[in-house]
Formats: sequence, C-alpha cells, structure tokens
Amino acid sequence: MAEFICRLGTPSGEIVTKVVEAAAAADARIRLEADGFRVFAISSAEEGLSSVLSLGGSKKAKVKAGDFLLFNQQFSALLRAGIPVLQAIGLLKTRSGSENLRNVLVDVEDKIKNGIPLSTAFESQGIFPRIYTASILAGEKSGALDDVLERFVVYLKRSVGISRKLRGALAYPAFLLLAATLMVAFLTFYIVPRMSDLFKGLSANRALPSITLAVLWFSNTIVSNIWWLAPLVIIVTITMVLWLRTPGGKLMLHKFLLRIPVAGKLIRNMATSSLTRSLSTLLSGGITVPESWDIASQSINNLELRRRSQNVLPMIREGRGFTEALDQANWVPELALDMIGIGEKSGSLREMLDEVATFYDAEAEVRLEQLTTLLEPAILLLMAGVVVIILLAIYLPIIQTISSGPFGGRKQ
Repeated sequence: MAEFICRLGTPSGEIVTKVVEAAAAADARIRLEADGFRVFAISSAEEGLSSVLSLGGSKKAKVKAGDFLLFNQQFSALLRAGIPVLQAIGLLKTRSGSENLRNVLVDVEDKIKNGIPLSTAFESQGIFPRIYTASILAGEKSGALDDVLERFVVYLKRSVGISRKLRGALAYPAFLLLAATLMVAFLTFYIVPRMSDLFKGLSANRALPSITLAVLWFSNTIVSNIWWLAPLVIIVTITMVLWLRTPGGKLMLHKFLLRIPVAGKLIRNMATSSLTRSLSTLLSGGITVPESWDIASQSINNLELRRRSQNVLPMIREGRGFTEALDQANWVPELALDMIGIGEKSGSLREMLDEVATFYDAEAEVRLEQLTTLLEPAILLLMAGVVVIILLAIYLPIIQTISSGPFGGRKQ
C-alpha cells in the first residue's frame, strides 16, 4: 500500500489536505468520492505537498487589495441586479484591469462550469483570505449571497481604508529617516575625509578638539574598512530579514513592538478593530460563534496576540461564555470586553461587535496620529544633532586657529 497526499473538498465546503493509503491513486480517488469528498488533486507522498497545493496549476500571483475591493463591489452589484453567478464572473473577468485577477476569474469560471461551488472555487486559488471564502459559503447556504457580499464589501472598505491611512501616516517619517541617513553618510564619507588634510596642518600648531578627533576617527575607520564593513552590513541585514521571516523571529519582533508605549497601544487597538469587524461580518452571514472565531482570529496579524488567543476557541466549545473566553486572552481592552459582554447578554452580539470595531477604528486613528507626531520631531532632532556634531567637528579647529592667530590675541 502506498501513501497519497490528497487535496479534498469536504461535504461542508471546507478545503482539507489528507494522507490516504491505497494501492493506486485511482483507488484512493474512488474511495474518497464514495465517502462524499470532492477530490481536487492526488499526489504520492514522495512528491511532497507542493504538487497538491498547486491544485494542478502554477502558483498564482496575489491580487491587490484595491482590485479585490473593486471586483467585489461590482460582483455584489451584479448579483443584486439578478444576474447569475456564472454570468457575473464571465462579465467581470473581461472587464478587470488586473491581469492577476483575470487569470483567477478564468480558473474560477472553469471550476464553476465543472460543478464546483463558488466558495470552493475561490478557496482553491490559495490567495484569498478565509473570511472571504467562508462568507461566500454562508451566502450559498442561506441563499443570500448578494447580501453577504455587500457586508463583506463594507468590511473590506474599512480594512483597506485603515491600511492606507497607516501607510500614509508612516510615509513622511520614513522619508525623514532616509533623508537623515543619506545626509549623515554624505558628511561622513565625503566632507570629513576631504577636511582631514586641513586638520593635519592645524594639529601641527595646536591640539584638535576632542569632538573633531572623535569624528575623524569614526570617519577614517569607516572609509578605510569600507570594503569589508559593507559586505558585513549586507550579510547581517539579510540574515536579520531572513530570521524575522521565521516564526520565532516574527514572534520576538511582535513581542518587542507590543512593549513600545504608543506603538503597542496602536497595535492592540487595530487588532481589536480588525477582530471584531471580522466576527461581525461572519456572524451576519449566519456562521456560528466558534466557527466565526476560528476564522476571524486569523485576522490578528501580531503573532504574540494570536498566541495569547489560542485558548479562546477551546473554551467556547466547552460552553464557556464568549466574553469570558475572550478575557482569558489577556490583551483585549477592558472597554471592548464590557461592550461585547453587554451585547452577548442582550442577544445583540453582532451589532455590538460593529460598535466596538467603529470605536477602535477611531482610537487607532488617534494613536496613529500620536505616533507620527512623536516620530517626526524625534527623527528631526536626531538628524539635527548628528549634523551639528559633524559641523562642530569641522569648524571648531578653524575657529580656534583664527582666534589664536597674529591678531586673535592682540590687545587694543
């Protein structure tokens, strides 16, 4: 008996990977289909997971958030107008301005023609968030796909808006930091070395100031060792980037970010907003609280906060209250817990989750403004301080020489 790695669609609409023992791939397919599974791909265990996860095609490029939002707005509008799903997909695939999205929609259309549900067709692409495919599945089951998509569009608009605000707010501090780095590099590698000959002549008659000696030593050390320092910096940078991509490196970075006073609050507020908005969207589609949490918790980008939230789902499945389980994560703000608790007791959990998301969107904007307000003057002060030090190192010996010249010490 050989082992085969199978990519399957369950009767409930989920996509799973399963290892099956069978004499041949055809036998494994027949047995799985008899058990009610839809078989997407089968590969021998020796070939590994890559051939299965590709679902018979090459890995697709990601779709930009803006293109994804526009597609869902148009898709929702077409469905509300009474156009069938297959026809709507066919119209949108020709009108989309994104080549990546067009390729995805062509594959989705082919799968729908072969009898595969819309949610499974999107899930099989491997590039869409689970909340999206789960929302579509809920819409298919309830027969209100257009309403579910409309709610998802609202969710996506808010998420994209927050992301754009974050990038826009951090763009200017990043530009200042880059400008400061380039200015310091220019002074260190170009100006100071060219002044060193002048300083040698001045030091013959009078000792140079300590600040000048320190700047000269730093500049000469960097310039004379640049051929091995530059590769070392590149290697260390690449190593750090690769390490930060590992689960352990990401977790340590995310823990550190949470300890930064203003940034840590901002991360918690944004995570609370994203989590509650995802939960509200899923609950609106008729998905149960445990399933909604299982999907929505994936929207928590900070790995440390996600790690703290691991025990929430088991507690919900044990029958504990949602607010009580959420409190055990030990990171959700107390006000959010109070609001969610009121919604849970009054039977209006979904509506209260919407209110929490709206409130913490506003809080995140305030924290973001505070962060940029602190970053900009801090970078400017740092840049000014470094430039002043270098300028003092250059001009102090010249001023001392002039003041001690033939006329500098003469009394009238």
